[in-house]
Amino acid sequence: MRQIFLDTETTGLDASGGDRLIEIGCLEMVNRRLTERSFHQYVNPGRPSHEEAVKVHGITDAFLADKPPFEAVAADFLAFVDGAELIIHNAAFDMGFLDAELARLGLGPLSRRVARVTDTLLMAREMFPGKGNSLDALCKRLEVDNTHRTRHGALLDAGLLAEVYIRLTRGQGSLVIDAASGQIHTAEDDGIDLSCLQFVTVAPSDAERAAHQALLAEIDKASGGKAVWKPELVA
Repeated sequence: MRQIFLDTETTGLDASGGDRLIEIGCLEMVNRRLTERSFHQYVNPGRPSHEEAVKVHGITDAFLADKPPFEAVAADFLAFVDGAELIIHNAAFDMGFLDAELARLGLGPLSRRVARVTDTLLMAREMFPGKGNSLDALCKRLEVDNTHRTRHGALLDAGLLAEVYIRLTRGQGSLVIDAASGQIHTAEDDGIDLSCLQFVTVAPSDAERAAHQALLAEIDKASGGKAVWKPELVA
């Protein structure tokens, strides 16, 4: 199945209150490999952005003044995501804005045009309950390099999300994001012959063995004798 990593930037936080999309960024993945296909578009929202929003994404009203309205890019966007699985961090936010834009054009919700929507924020909350699960927090926890991310940007964040998703779902090597060129490469680990590796077994010293036995004894005592590994079983 085609997967589309999607992120947006907006004039503010309230789609129902009139805030609008100003940027859409999408990257395509097929069979857990990023392709060279992407969709990226700045959009003139027809209204000013909130000052706090500009501090986050750095996209000014002056920059957007000559950009097309959403209605001019809607068809290309819908064609790009058609039938794919959308992967979004905090999907309710982005989907709310996209659905609001589509409704203004008399079109139905985006969920009817895609296979499904996967929210990586919900995934992360299940995997890391009680911890910070913002995209930046996940990049730090999963060792995804986001040092070149000084502001939010839809296409850049979609790339970071792809990296985070792969590490959340385990199954592929790193997707390397080249900050200089903006290109995203897949770190191939297929075809590596591990049979040539020699693993060395290091026996513990007498002092290490004694320390381990003492630790097991403490665990056994604290558990009321219920420890599975008993000190006397350690040869």
